[in-house]
Amino acid sequence: MRPFPDDLVQAQQEWSATYRQLAERPGRTELRRSLYRLSTQLFFHRYWQRRRQGPAGWCELRELGRSDGDVKGRLHQ
Repeated sequence: MRPFPDDLVQAQQEWSATYRQLAERPGRTELRRSLYRLSTQLFFHRYWQRRRQGPAGWCELRELGRSDGDVKGRLHQ
């Protein structure tokens, strides 16, 4: 597993939580705005500028964002 920066993983976790909330309560403007802001934060994070952006990296990050377990422990394995 790649060593993602903590702030990138945190943003992905917030994105996943916001997405779930929006799915439960569609049409909420504040949730859509938050999702848009988090998407921008994720996509333009400095981590992706230093590394080649590929599907595998995005999949790993999204999996970390979805999990509820010990994220910090898995980040630095």
